[in-house]
Amino acid sequence: MRYSKTTNLILCAVFAAITAVTSGLVIPLPFTPVPMTLATLSVMLTGGFLGSKYGSVSMIVYVLLGCFGAPVFSGYTGGLDKLVGPTGGYLIGYILTAFITGIIIEKINKKNSLYINTAAMALGLSACYILGTLWFMISTGTPLWASLVSCVFPFLIGDVLKIIAGALLVKKLRPALH
Repeated sequence: MRYSKTTNLILCAVFAAITAVTSGLVIPLPFTPVPMTLATLSVMLTGGFLGSKYGSVSMIVYVLLGCFGAPVFSGYTGGLDKLVGPTGGYLIGYILTAFITGIIIEKINKKNSLYINTAAMALGLSACYILGTLWFMISTGTPLWASLVSCVFPFLIGDVLKIIAGALLVKKLRPALH
């Protein structure tokens, strides 16, 4: 980004706040502790708009706010228990998602290709799925297949739609921001 450091930090705060709002609105699923939210869309947009460095900083701020008790996690909850609980790996995965999405778009996507935006977001979100599912397995003792059935498969269609929406938004709006 070609903004001042102050502007970049303000944007980090704004995107952390957007993630907090989108995390709070949940659709609970009775068969899993992982709720359906729009948070992953905001995380991918954070990486797409802010890039790897400031996108990661924004998500670190978001996670730290939640750890210190601010009601920014799903269902407007907070606390360290959420980070060490079954969904904590997904929360940490937000940092990785923003970083991977951002670095691919920064380094590879010089022509603002919709396809590269889509791939960047898919790869970023895949990292979140991997980290989150591994932590879910460790923290609950659930085997891989049952964890995938609980924490990944029910979210795939919605996340594909979020990736498409995110890639389109970044394609249309990123040129205006840079």
